[in-house]
Amino acid sequence: MDMDTATTGMAIATDMAGPETTLARLLAWMSPSFPTGAFSYSHGLEMAVEDGRVRDLSTLVDFVSTVLSRGAGHADAAFLVLAWRACREGDDDALAAVAERAAAMRGSAELALESQAQGRAFLATVRAAWPRPALVAAGDMLAARGIEVAHPVAVAIAGAAWDLPLEALLLAHLHAVAANLVSAGVRLVPLGQTDGQRAIAALEEEAARAAARGLSIASVDDVFSTAPAIDLLSIRHETQYTRLFRS
Repeated sequence: MDMDTATTGMAIATDMAGPETTLARLLAWMSPSFPTGAFSYSHGLEMAVEDGRVRDLSTLVDFVSTVLSRGAGHADAAFLVLAWRACREGDDDALAAVAERAAAMRGSAELALESQAQGRAFLATVRAAWPRPALVAAGDMLAARGIEVAHPVAVAIAGAAWDLPLEALLLAHLHAVAANLVSAGVRLVPLGQTDGQRAIAALEEEAARAAARGLSIASVDDVFSTAPAIDLLSIRHETQYTRLFRS
């Protein structure tokens, strides 16, 4: 097989639709190996460990549950849903409004960096490995308006471009958020790998509830976040004496 034939075959495989392709794509996009740099962010968890607020399995689960139920995970679930719907409807103005609010709704400079850097990396990687005109169009439209692409908006743009089902995309994203924070906690507390998996198992229902709440949001004006303690931890993390993580 020559290179032209091989390249054509790859393009045909990429365009295939169906449950198997959807699952494979979600596993790839939400994998810890996907190059968004997620491993370098802790969402203020590093400061919480230094304070002694997170010190064991139970307190780690409490921290991540708060992110999912009242913090950035809760808000980002709604942003992902609204951005996905705007993309599917071809409504650039609605997408821009969601993207602008998602980029601005961060409690600290580090949390903004965490979301925007991962969003840029996610969208760039999907555009390179799973190219589609809708990906380019949405990214270019937001860039032309000077709007940063937050992580959940990037996931929504990619998922809508490839017609991935919203519910599966949303739950996979929330699971990835929880798993990344648990991974950070395992390294910081530290905890054993089995305790890490116990934490992920304990967070399954919270992620499902966060997904259900996100799906119920009808307008960007209804999105909120009420986790000030985590925002303050993130602000204090900016001047923490020794740090392993960027947030």
